[in-house]
Amino acid sequence: MSAYTDLQGLAERARTGGFMVRPPDRWNVPMDENTARPAAVLLLFGALDGEPATSAMPLVSADLDLLLVERAATLTDHPGQVAFPGGGVDADDDSVPAAALREAREETGLDPAGVEILGVLPDVPLPVSNFIVTPVLGWWASQTPVDVVDYGESAQVFRVPVRDLLDPGNRVTATLARGGVTYRSPAFQVNGVVVWGFTAGILSHVFDELGWSVPWDETREIPAPI
Repeated sequence: MSAYTDLQGLAERARTGGFMVRPPDRWNVPMDENTARPAAVLLLFGALDGEPATSAMPLVSADLDLLLVERAATLTDHPGQVAFPGGGVDADDDSVPAAALREAREETGLDPAGVEILGVLPDVPLPVSNFIVTPVLGWWASQTPVDVVDYGESAQVFRVPVRDLLDPGNRVTATLARGGVTYRSPAFQVNGVVVWGFTAGILSHVFDELGWSVPWDETREIPAPI
C-alpha cells in the first residue's frame, strides 16, 4: 500500500470513530471546554521537494515528507517550538479544515488549492494554551513553494522527510520538570531542531496508528528545549 492510501485509511478510521489521538502526559489534564478556543493544525504530507532523506533506512517511501514550522523565539506562546502550521479558528472560517488551510497559507505561503483534505482527526485538548485543537490530515496534491512569511511569527518553514522522523537514531524522549514532576514526551531530532511536546505526541501516535513506526530507545532522554 502507498503512503497516500495509508493516510486515507487513517482518515476513514477517524471519521468512523476507530481512531483517537492521545496527547502527551503533560497535556493530559482537565480543562474547561466551554471556555477553550477552537484551533486547527495541518498535517500536510506530500512528495519530497528534492531534498533527500538523511536516513538510509527504508522505513517508508523515500518520496514522502511533512511540512513543519519553527515558531519565532520572540513569541509569547510556545516560543521556538516546532509545530504543524495552524492556529485559531476564526468566526468567518467556513470550516475547521478551511481554518487550517488559511493559517498554513498565512504562515508558509502555500496555495490551499493544491491541498487535498483527507479528513480530520479527533480533537486534542491543549490546556497550556486553552485550545481544543483539531488535527487536519492533508495531502499535497499540487505543490507550491513555501517559506517564512513573517519572521515575527516563524523562524523557519521546512519540509522534513518522514523517513528521517521514523529513523530510531533520530528519536528520543524529551523531559520537562515542573512542580516536582518530570513529564516525558516522544521527540524527534531532525533538521537541526527538536520536535517535542504536543506536536511530537500527535506525530508519534499517528505514526503508530499508520503502522509506520519502528522500535526506538525510549530510555534515551534529553531535556526539552524550552
